[in-house]
Amino acid sequence: MILQMDLLNVVQVYINPLFLSLVLLFSLLIWLKPAKKKNLNLPPSPPKLPVIGNIHQLGMLPHRSLRDLSRNYGSLLLLQLGYNQTVLISSPELVKEIVKNHDIIFSNRPRTTAVDMLFYNCGDMAFAPYGEFWRQVKKISVLELFSHRRINSFQFVREEEVDLLISKIRGACLKGESINLSEMLMSVSSNIASRCILSHKSEEEDGCSKFGQLGKRLLVLFTGFCIGDMFPYLRWMDVLTGYIPSMKALSAEFDAFLDHVIEEHRALEVDGQVSNKKDFVSIIMQLQKDGMYEMDLTRDNIKAILLDMFVAGNDTTTATIEWMMAELLKHPNVMKRVQQEVRTVVGNKSKVVIEDINKMDYLKCVVKETLRLHPAAPLLTPRRTSASVKLGGYDIPSDTTIIINGWAIHRDPKWWENPEGFIPERFEDSSNTDFQGQDFHFIPFGFGRRACPGMQFGVVTTEYVVANLLYWFDWKLPAGEIPKIWTWLNSTVSRAIRKHLFVLYLISLFKN
Repeated sequence: MILQMDLLNVVQVYINPLFLSLVLLFSLLIWLKPAKKKNLNLPPSPPKLPVIGNIHQLGMLPHRSLRDLSRNYGSLLLLQLGYNQTVLISSPELVKEIVKNHDIIFSNRPRTTAVDMLFYNCGDMAFAPYGEFWRQVKKISVLELFSHRRINSFQFVREEEVDLLISKIRGACLKGESINLSEMLMSVSSNIASRCILSHKSEEEDGCSKFGQLGKRLLVLFTGFCIGDMFPYLRWMDVLTGYIPSMKALSAEFDAFLDHVIEEHRALEVDGQVSNKKDFVSIIMQLQKDGMYEMDLTRDNIKAILLDMFVAGNDTTTATIEWMMAELLKHPNVMKRVQQEVRTVVGNKSKVVIEDINKMDYLKCVVKETLRLHPAAPLLTPRRTSASVKLGGYDIPSDTTIIINGWAIHRDPKWWENPEGFIPERFEDSSNTDFQGQDFHFIPFGFGRRACPGMQFGVVTTEYVVANLLYWFDWKLPAGEIPKIWTWLNSTVSRAIRKHLFVLYLISLFKN
């Protein structure tokens, strides 16, 4: 995914003289107000600057910069980001304490202008506040959308899209042409997610697809910089910059498109043309019709949930596969072993089948090690406390934003031997270590009540795509290319991750 927004843009906004003057003016008015005295034992805090607080310490790779702050000041830190206090957590012990003692209190999400406008005022699952509605939607997701049975029912989609991918690569090989594997992986992941959600491809052969185009625009705006989220007194500037008008226009287009999709599915039902291979739209509409759950899913709820699935199921899978292939290219000994396993299990069959994947133990170790070193969300989706609570001996006030640095936890030397190395073998002797959120030193998909319910969907897609790439082709880089690809990954994949899973939520930290 190529996005337009970067933390560099935020820095450029700060150095704009007019913007800085306005911020200082409004900030002085707030700073002159007498502060309420509270006898709280707050976590330690790094030195900060007026107005922006600790924002200048985030750096271009925030998960790395925040780990450095934690090393210097402790694994539980209080950061001042804009006008909102934010707590940074960087240790498995604190995550365990949250899950065991305070999970409900830490189960809310921050809200942003983009979330309200694009996701129907948090009428989805990802951003809905913790409560009965969220519990029912989560139950539907776990039992009806992301169960093992349902995930297996979409295997035909994976097979068809991966067959097309293999054919494209084979054609390029026969012509002696190089390929852009990143673009190909982005396309196959997007098409798999899109077909499973609404039976439409995200990218057609001619490059034209209404859903694909809208999806790209959504990700750009969703991760854009909203001044009003950071400085509430300057919300009017988002109208002048065009951010709010662009958001309204995109929301209207997406709304009309999803309305058309829903009506299209209803027309097929009336005509008796419903396929046995149902997509998520059909499943949700059938649940709504049957009234199986104690809730009334409105049309807006359905559309918000569909947007959740597309945003969460596309970019994260692509990033994981890219990192996995990059690590295998950098470590040819690992590549050789996993490729040998794949080819031995598949044998002389004409295609890789899902039953083969279940026998590839070392491949699963490689996937886990990739998720450990390169989690798709280095900074887990932020949470917001719903009440005051004690954590790690410190007072955490109500309505405080919580950032968990999963990337730092995955590289904690207290829990991982040689934490910076790519060593899939470490998982061979720890088969009980998984990513379900109960091993608190390994949480690539989150933990507790707010863990990602679609984790298995993404892992199955990753395993199947990579197994096929390794079965059909030998992979290598020209001499001297490894440093180049590693530089590209840090500037491209990491940047995409920053934008999609940090900048998106960074702006929410300043919601007043």
